[in-house]
Amino acid sequence: MATLNTVPARRGKAVPLKKGQALKIVNTHGHQVVDFWAFVAGHLTEFSGMEQCRATWLKMCPEVGDHLYSNRRRPIMTLEEDTSPGKHDSLMAPCDNERYGLLGCNEYHDNCKDNMHAALAELGYHVPFTPGSLNLFMNIPWQPNGALSFDPPLSKAGDYVVWRAQLDCIAVMSCCPQDILLINNKNTVEAHYEIVS
Repeated sequence: MATLNTVPARRGKAVPLKKGQALKIVNTHGHQVVDFWAFVAGHLTEFSGMEQCRATWLKMCPEVGDHLYSNRRRPIMTLEEDTSPGKHDSLMAPCDNERYGLLGCNEYHDNCKDNMHAALAELGYHVPFTPGSLNLFMNIPWQPNGALSFDPPLSKAGDYVVWRAQLDCIAVMSCCPQDILLINNKNTVEAHYEIVS
């Protein structure tokens, strides 16, 4: 029986997956963005690449049946289920402390970049770079004139996505701590996940 696990508010979690296993990520409260990465097990220089994904999807965010492609253009995971409105962001970089400085913070602010590295470190892994993230449940509308905005989430409590591993991989999740813009309704909370067959 699958076990429900927590991605703590403002923190990250990394989970090893074998080929064929699936990861269910639950937006427990309905307004929490979860930054998401996948690294190929044993080869952490191969990871989910947003540029490669968009070039293959020919759209801004994945739909059920789409793969998460690596920077070597190999499918790492496949989106099998999505009960949310399907608004996910592949454009915005994961937040970092410098980003919060630009938003007016004068002290350290929790951020997805550091959460990703800390989550990997808990498993004994270290990488000297931070790939772009697929920002699950993040609502970034784009306009014909090229304008972008950080809008409130459209997801509701209990919405979830299921990603199935096509390769042995390390999946990393970060409950985004963005509490200045509207993407989490300025209320950062925990999310949950489970490994399913």
